Amino acid sequence: MNDPKTISKGILRAIAIIAGIAILLYFLYKIQAVIVYLTIAGIISLIGRPIVLFLRRRLKFKNTFAVIVTMLIMISILFGLFSMFIPLVREQSENLSLLDVNTLQDNLQDLYKQIVDYLHLKNIDIEQSFKESNLLSKFDFNAIPDLLNSVMGTIGSLTIGLFSVLFISFFFLKDSRLMENGLMIFVPDDKEYRFKNSLEKIKDLLSRYFVGLVFQILILFIIYTIVLLIVGVDNAIVIAFLCALLNLIPYIGPLVGAFLIVFLTMTSFLGMDFQTVILPKTFWVLIGFILGQLIDNFFSQPFIFSTSVKSHPLEIFLVIVMAGILFGVIGLIIAIPAYTAAKVILQEFLSENKIVKSLTKDL
Repeated sequence: MNDPKTISKGILRAIAIIAGIAILLYFLYKIQAVIVYLTIAGIISLIGRPIVLFLRRRLKFKNTFAVIVTMLIMISILFGLFSMFIPLVREQSENLSLLDVNTLQDNLQDLYKQIVDYLHLKNIDIEQSFKESNLLSKFDFNAIPDLLNSVMGTIGSLTIGLFSVLFISFFFLKDSRLMENGLMIFVPDDKEYRFKNSLEKIKDLLSRYFVGLVFQILILFIIYTIVLLIVGVDNAIVIAFLCALLNLIPYIGPLVGAFLIVFLTMTSFLGMDFQTVILPKTFWVLIGFILGQLIDNFFSQPFIFSTSVKSHPLEIFLVIVMAGILFGVIGLIIAIPAYTAAKVILQEFLSENKIVKSLTKDL
């Protein structure tokens, strides 16, 4: 029979462990902004790592100078994006703030009627029920300017976060062992060598992956921009960038991007004839979007997966689906990097396992 004192000590120990875990989770919740900064800085350092290595090995730059040049290049690109997009977003916000919402509502209702007339839906009950529900009149169009103004306010408040990320990224690039040394605190001494090997391989693979993603977004951005400019859509650069950026979310992102690019194209020509203007322009934009997706699916993505994560497309698909079911949109975004890191660690520590051998044979 167990001693009551032993049982009580076990209960107290269990309570202490649970309390410790709860305190740790609460602490992590409170510093979630810092965790986000560290994560983004880690990704930036992985993207900038090939540039630093090129400057050090090919051009013989000193480490600190190579990091400074790399950060200046990345900041210049970031500044270029902001200088290009913020005035356009601000202009749209101001225009919508001064917009006659009644005119906007009338234009959308007119667009709906033209679509109904074009598709010969006048005698279908769904059209009558839609008119009776008067959905367009119930929609609060005054909320659009308020929403855009709040978005602009949020962009302004992100300045501190941006500075923090750049500051952390600089030191991650300057001292590539900084994060590694922090993680080593939690690794047993006899496992340190294997863990270091894993980290080096993970950094190489993820650097290729994130650099590949940058080029993937750039290719889509160029295709969408050309198509939208040819068609004559207002704010083509902003729309193209947003739709290309949505491609970072596997499977769901392109669907949202397709809806967004079609909707914004149609609303760019509000008040014009649906059959002769809106429909043809929307059709060509959609064709351009599909062309971009085909190039991405058959050229960009296979190249990224084959040179970075080195996994079969079916394997990647299953991992993304499972991560999406478990963790939602965040899971879709982090699925491939997390899976790649897990494969490297498993290969290093469980290389004799049959399943691990099968999954990591291409690494």
